[in-house]
Amino acid sequence: MDMLSDVALLSRIQFALTVAYHFIFVPLSIGLGLILAIFATKYHRSRSEADGNAMRFWVRIFTATFAIGVATGITMEFSFGTNWADYSRFVGDIFGAPLAAEALFAFFLESVFLGVLLFGRNKVSSLFYTVSAWLVWAGSCLSALWILIANSWMQTPAGAELAADGSKAVITDFLAAAFNPSTLPRYTHVVVALLILGAFASLAVGAWYLLRGKHADFAMKTIRVGAVVGIVASCALIVTAHSS
Repeated sequence: MDMLSDVALLSRIQFALTVAYHFIFVPLSIGLGLILAIFATKYHRSRSEADGNAMRFWVRIFTATFAIGVATGITMEFSFGTNWADYSRFVGDIFGAPLAAEALFAFFLESVFLGVLLFGRNKVSSLFYTVSAWLVWAGSCLSALWILIANSWMQTPAGAELAADGSKAVITDFLAAAFNPSTLPRYTHVVVALLILGAFASLAVGAWYLLRGKHADFAMKTIRVGAVVGIVASCALIVTAHSS
């Protein structure tokens, strides 16, 4: 069992499993965030009980995916230091900045307004509640931007140079590093793909209820919303996939 004594291999396996699990739920939460915001808007306009129930359903689903994404994300970020300490020291001056910005500017935005969705339904106006739903989705998209800035910099580094002693990379131009050659193509491609994931997940939920003859009105509304988002995003994906 030489494999069990290979620290690098074990580190790769642990990190791969963490990232894979993280990347199931975070993309799902971003895709479903748009579905949630659309249903919140429908409820704000119609004030019908059916639309309100649909909105509350998607709030619960979104919260579950968000919570699991946060838990796996914390584990993943600690793994940068525990599994890849040398790499983290080498690129920490650059790699740490977008990760910190993601927490400060995106995660806090998303989590604060998710709190409004969970606990403020009867405490804030309908308009503020609807805007909160859109801000939660915007925060999740902004979070994806900062993470993809870090990932893209690893693929197409820019705005940095080696320290004089060659021990680490030092940032020289934050904007050049953030908007390196592959950031925007990578970001647009990923976000559009996540919207497709959310659309097809909502279609699956609607189809599941239809097949069982339950909540037919909710199922048809969900299928219609999922179909529209899925068609539009699939057309956009042709462009973003080609550009990346």
